[in-house]
Amino acid sequence: TRNGWLVYLWLRASSTTISGSGSISAEWLARQPFHDGQVNMKGSSDGGFSAPQVASTHLPLRLLNQLPDELERSETRNSPCQNGRDGTVSLPRKGLLRLLRLYKGLRSTYRGSDVTRRVRRFDGWTGRASASEGPKGYEHAETVREYYDLFSELMVFGWGESLHFAPLSPRESLEDSQIRHQRLMISKLELRDGMTVVDVGCGIGGPMRRVVREAGVRVLGVNYSELQLAKARSLDAEAGLDHMVDYLAASFMDMGAIEDDTYDRAYAIESTCHAPDKVGAFTEIYRVLKPGSLFWGQEMCMTDRFDPHDSRHQAIKQDLMHGIALKEIATTGEVDAALATAGFEFVEGMDRAVDETRPSKPWYQPMAARIRMQNLKAHIGMAGLAEALRVLPKGTKDAVKVLDRTAGAYVAGGRTGIFTPLYCFLARKPL
Repeated sequence: TRNGWLVYLWLRASSTTISGSGSISAEWLARQPFHDGQVNMKGSSDGGFSAPQVASTHLPLRLLNQLPDELERSETRNSPCQNGRDGTVSLPRKGLLRLLRLYKGLRSTYRGSDVTRRVRRFDGWTGRASASEGPKGYEHAETVREYYDLFSELMVFGWGESLHFAPLSPRESLEDSQIRHQRLMISKLELRDGMTVVDVGCGIGGPMRRVVREAGVRVLGVNYSELQLAKARSLDAEAGLDHMVDYLAASFMDMGAIEDDTYDRAYAIESTCHAPDKVGAFTEIYRVLKPGSLFWGQEMCMTDRFDPHDSRHQAIKQDLMHGIALKEIATTGEVDAALATAGFEFVEGMDRAVDETRPSKPWYQPMAARIRMQNLKAHIGMAGLAEALRVLPKGTKDAVKVLDRTAGAYVAGGRTGIFTPLYCFLARKPL
């Protein structure tokens, strides 16, 4: 019964009813072997089922895991939410899919591990880094990998497959702004059909799929998180692009499997900010590029407004470093200097969060809106209830708390103007 409650809890939290455009057919449910052999489908005129009916139905784990696939196979097209006569809101298929994929992804990601202990250990990484624990000292790459292994599914649920910030336009959705930003990168890199490109820290491959689809290039995705890399492989295959992508499970600090002077282009979107040694990261990228190749990067930086003597500024910086697993946050000038030390020729660099040529919204606005509406706090409460019913692994609530706290640090950094995730540069390896 507790598995059926998962759908009920999420839908009850947002006052939604599965019906119409978001329906799972009663016929499909009736074909499933429930624990009690019955499905409670009272009075559903459109063949769907409502949240209270789900709660009284015994849904086995196998069925919940199949729900996303069944929704995708259905011929029902996604449509906007519409108010029903009873005051409830119809949940579009896309929204239901996101919720069910979150459930399925968290179960898979956290399976067999003590999530509470892992979150607690992650939360103590700055102390270990200062103490250089163990005979071999502190390895920051391990902290970064655990950051993405623990939080990636939750970040994708809240932010989408492209796990990066973008300059926001008042008339665009976050996804549309991300797409526009990715197309700017494609243009700046002068990508052409048949080129080979390295995606340094590819995440689950959101930008990579756009680069392959629109530029016709072959991409190598480099990622130290094998969980994220597996997700990227799966999504690339779903998109029919897996024949154009290769994968390397490695730290970008040591891409020894790649020979010198191999690739035509490289890009690093909010990845080299995690490097414990920025010069070392840029030097390794420089090594694998052919002479004359272009390199685009998007860095998280402290701006000129940051005052190291201001205690409030320092507190925000420390919260950002802690929550995002950044050993340090460079200034834009320090990024430029690191590129030069690595051997790159600087082409251009600018904070694209500041664009006075067009109407814009603050880059942190989506996070600020969620905090203001207390959506994240609602998710914490629902995660805790789902844990109590054992439909989500114990510790999920703790993971959500960390992301909630980090979102607050992002917003504080943005509102004070001392932090930007959008310092974008273009550099060239000399001929």
